[in-house]
Amino acid sequence: MSEVGIACSDSRKYQDTGTIHTGSGSMAKIGREVELLGTLSVPPPKIEEFQHVKVRVEGDVARLTLNRPEHNLLNERMLSEIAAGINTFGERNAVKLIVLDSACKAFCGGIELGEYTQRRVFQMLEAFHSAFAAMLDTATPVLVVVNGGAYGGGAELAALADLVIATPKARFAQPEIKLGVFPPLAAAVLPYILGPKQALELVLTGEAITGERALELGLVNWLVPEAELQKKVDEVIAKVSAQSGPVLTMAKKAILNSLGLPLRDGVRNSMKVFLNELAELEDSQEGLRALVEKRAPKWKNR
Repeated sequence: MSEVGIACSDSRKYQDTGTIHTGSGSMAKIGREVELLGTLSVPPPKIEEFQHVKVRVEGDVARLTLNRPEHNLLNERMLSEIAAGINTFGERNAVKLIVLDSACKAFCGGIELGEYTQRRVFQMLEAFHSAFAAMLDTATPVLVVVNGGAYGGGAELAALADLVIATPKARFAQPEIKLGVFPPLAAAVLPYILGPKQALELVLTGEAITGERALELGLVNWLVPEAELQKKVDEVIAKVSAQSGPVLTMAKKAILNSLGLPLRDGVRNSMKVFLNELAELEDSQEGLRALVEKRAPKWKNR
């Protein structure tokens, strides 16, 4: 997302527009020219110090539960915690799946507009960029569970997930157009998932869609009654975590790295991962042996 990639390790100048787009929110005046020196980065929060995200690790599954009542509005601290959680568990070989859900009435109501002050805009944008970059970059599969409203940045979190489970209570919307801006992240991601016509409809109208429509459009993988939500979440977790960890990450890499490529290049990219990386794994050999020997594979996750 180019509008938010402003934290830099060298000097960089932004000229002319006089405003800076704040992703899923409004804009702040920054003058005719702003020079950024060094980096605005601060150390990521430690998991044990998280304030707005609950963390629970169960075997090879890491759960990150949004908990900033009552609408889980994203502020700088919460975005930093989401990024730190995903990055931390994404680097642990023992974790096969990251689950992102909510302890509140809504899944996520989007960015807290009060954070968009001229004094805080750069730090807020860096936190926004870090959270969504973590979603995009992690090799570990991410499952998002939506049982309420997912608006603005919340809808973008769902869009960037690898798998999404929702209930009929779920609502998805990109309402930024009603604030005089547009969502740059959703504008880039939604056409891949929904196609350009549906992406344009969501972004240009800012209207919410139901969980049922999200399922029809491909934004959601499974739609289940609220009473059956936990059962479905457990079922999906069991199916994913039963696989070899490194094979899961390679499969995700092959799929996502082929997006946007011509078909032949996409096939070539996928075969490169298969032949050069997958073939070296002990688990790929174990899977073939188990098939021949007619038994369940015993993954070593290497």
